Amino acid sequence: MLIYRALKQAAGGGGTIWYVSLFSHGQADVPDMATCTRTVWKVLAGCRRQLLTAGVPAYTENTPRNIPVRSYAAFKLLRKDKKEAEEKAMKKEKKVIVDDKNRHKPHGKTAWTPVDDVYIMRFYPRTVHDAADAIDLLKSFQVLDFTPHNQPVYIDLKLDMKLEKKKKVDQFVSMVDLPHPFRTGMNKVLVFTENANQAKVAQENGAAFVGGAELIEPILEDSISADFYIATPEMLPKILSLKNKLRKKFPKSKRGSVGINIPKMLQLFNTGHQYLVENDCYVRTQIATLDFPKEHIIANLKTVLMDVCSYRPADLGPFIERAIIASHTSESLWFKSEDFSPKPAEKKEEKKEEEDEEEEEEEEK
Repeated sequence: MLIYRALKQAAGGGGTIWYVSLFSHGQADVPDMATCTRTVWKVLAGCRRQLLTAGVPAYTENTPRNIPVRSYAAFKLLRKDKKEAEEKAMKKEKKVIVDDKNRHKPHGKTAWTPVDDVYIMRFYPRTVHDAADAIDLLKSFQVLDFTPHNQPVYIDLKLDMKLEKKKKVDQFVSMVDLPHPFRTGMNKVLVFTENANQAKVAQENGAAFVGGAELIEPILEDSISADFYIATPEMLPKILSLKNKLRKKFPKSKRGSVGINIPKMLQLFNTGHQYLVENDCYVRTQIATLDFPKEHIIANLKTVLMDVCSYRPADLGPFIERAIIASHTSESLWFKSEDFSPKPAEKKEEKKEEEDEEEEEEEEK
């Protein structure tokens, strides 16, 4: 008995015919079941190899291919991006400022002022004191806490550094002449000049060191140091090698440390008080000691605030966003800085016009 299987090649109708005998010992012998099973598996394996080697006709360039395209997925992504952009734009919008002046209680708070002297602070708006009241409170804290009476008084200001057309005020360092200095000693000031007359005037007005280019090497070697450095305009090109050494102390015209009037500069830097803007928009500096009379502390405070506000036009609005005063051991008190900041010129002109109109009406009467 013969069983044959015809395996044809992939191309054409013809092919080679393979005859496979299931009886290895001839027709007379009857095979056992195991032999038949092995032979069938061999035949199937050969058929599988033949089909794989024949292959399947691949796609050609001219063969059209229908590939499914799902455009809705990309459309959803675009909509998602658009929603995210809208949400970001909404977050960037300014917060709505609620006017609580005519309300019986502030928005989101329990009342304007607490009834008792013990209360939870988050339920009531923060108290903003007048400058004079805040100084009185600091003095009373010192008496109650038995702390030193001559401890320093500090102010902490947050500035609005924005200008027109996305510009900002540069961080600055300034020197002010306080009406009531709190330091007893004088600052060490070095004067760069090569003019003999100017050098003599500088020594007479209290300069610690006076000289020209010969002072560069001692300064670089740290054999000479001073609190402040001032120079005449012609000396600036000669001392450029000290720029990396002195850094913020290097003479600059913006800080008032470059000029011809040496006596005036020495008077400012010998007894003056320096402050600077740090961390982009904060001014933290000492203005007095707590044992000063209240009037002296207010005078020093006004001098510093007026000098700070001079670095931005008053027409752009208040420069000081938040003002805090505190002593070395007391709590921080918020105070009103609007009374010391300069007002826009337009408002002043309007007030003058109103006053003139009132005077004319009184004269007519």
